[in-house]
Amino acid sequence: MHKLVTQDYIVFFIYFVIVAGYGLYIYNRKKKAQTDTKDFFLAEGSLTWWAIGASLIASNISAEQFIGMSGDGFSIGLAISTYEWMAAATLLVVAIFFLPIYLKNKIYTMPQFLEQRYNSKVSTIMAVFWLLLYIVVNLTSILYLGALAVSTISGINFYACMSGLALFAIIITLGGMKVIGYTDVIQVFFLILGGLATTYLALDLVSQKFGTPGIFNSMKHLMSTAPDHFHMILQKDNPHYLDLPGLSVLIGGMWIINLNYWGCNQYITQRALGADLKTARNGLLFAGFLKILMPLIVVIPGIAAYVLYQKGMFHEEMLKNGVLSKDNAYPVLLNMLPPGLKGMAFAALTAAVVASLAGKANSISTIYSLDIHKKIFNKEASEQETVRIGRWVVVIAMVIAIFLSNFLGIDKEGGFKFIQEYTGFVSPGVFAMFIMGFFWKRTTSAAAMYALLVGLATSVFLKFLPVMVDLSPLHSIGFAAMNKDGIWEMPFIDRMGIVFLVCIIGMIVITLSNKNSKNNPKGLEIDSSMFKTNTAFTIGALIICAILLVLYTYFY
Repeated sequence: MHKLVTQDYIVFFIYFVIVAGYGLYIYNRKKKAQTDTKDFFLAEGSLTWWAIGASLIASNISAEQFIGMSGDGFSIGLAISTYEWMAAATLLVVAIFFLPIYLKNKIYTMPQFLEQRYNSKVSTIMAVFWLLLYIVVNLTSILYLGALAVSTISGINFYACMSGLALFAIIITLGGMKVIGYTDVIQVFFLILGGLATTYLALDLVSQKFGTPGIFNSMKHLMSTAPDHFHMILQKDNPHYLDLPGLSVLIGGMWIINLNYWGCNQYITQRALGADLKTARNGLLFAGFLKILMPLIVVIPGIAAYVLYQKGMFHEEMLKNGVLSKDNAYPVLLNMLPPGLKGMAFAALTAAVVASLAGKANSISTIYSLDIHKKIFNKEASEQETVRIGRWVVVIAMVIAIFLSNFLGIDKEGGFKFIQEYTGFVSPGVFAMFIMGFFWKRTTSAAAMYALLVGLATSVFLKFLPVMVDLSPLHSIGFAAMNKDGIWEMPFIDRMGIVFLVCIIGMIVITLSNKNSKNNPKGLEIDSSMFKTNTAFTIGALIICAILLVLYTYFY
């Protein structure tokens, strides 16, 4: 059951040849990418809107979605889709308000923006921090979870899978952002096709088990059999409230998670920074539509597996060391696909992992090469040397990630929660620095440093506050719930909202106390005309908003 057969390997080999061959073609088509930093790191002016949109999704969707979100679909239900659907709304905000500022100021990296807007101290500290976060948390968790999923499905040795994924990602990354961007289009094709195949199988199994002919009837059966799995807004007594605290997913900390991720994240924004405004906006709009589709691929299979499990299926397969493991939901379904189709789904999962690894590695390379190496260690470095250093950084970062992967307890935390929890310690402060830097010219460097340091300290304090103080009184207003150890804890999404407010208030006070802030020379010049959109984009954005309104209203 946990083996790939010849047909599957043939399909997977075809996928590998297509991606590697197309990547080599793109790389050879423009030799400039070998020595030009803007072309290597940003693919300046060469990515189309559909390549930008596909690359955003390919870099974002990885094993933590396929395995982690399917597992959450099994245990929580459709509510976990809020990470995908709120991202669609966030992409519109970033496209309309953030991109014009980046492109007008010719921003290529996030530390570069912080240096232009604040000072080199803020920029350097954040560059070092982002490198640590991207390598220790993101790259390592993606590689670990990806290898775990691939090993579970194929039966291939875990470390062989990890090495193979890392090598495949390195090959793609060494070609630069142009190769990553265009190969991501193919990756997304396999990702969606293979993902839909698994969703179809899950619904077909429901149809066979319950005698509900047709996919739509199977969906209706899921909704009637497991109604508790089809609510987007969880009540405060829900056992999963700590993960998704009620209305906070609509009007609270979920916005900070998404705006920081999609708007202030080198890993993501890098795809759009090399294009003109119209192309970049259309790319983000396309990504928004793909985001709406994602729960169908990664959440619905988990819910179907839950319903089938309740009827006696997969009881042995869902166990890990004798204990029910929600993260087994997706591999269990994928292993039931027929030969050939299983190879397609296996290629989809591999595509998701490799694309995310390549995107993250490229961002690590970009930040180190442009914001640390060229700025601190060798200010006179040539374009060719900077690109060469960038390629070495890709390899070194991947080796470090492999080494660290077994020491972080990623499997115990759960991959999706691991990433959200640990990036959430700094997201509020970072987002506060950016949003105030964008839209309030008076904001000072001292205020930015406050947001960075106090934001992190406040996040840590609130994380460990339940050990010192009984938070049960906050339960009545939805700001606390009991964790698995019987301790009243504040949901991390709510913690992020509170930390963000602490950062914003502190930044305002510090800035206003500085009389010279009225004439801040580093304040950005913005005007309303920067945020105007063309008719096609506006129509597309309104369609996304209408779809989200219907979804949240129907599944409230």
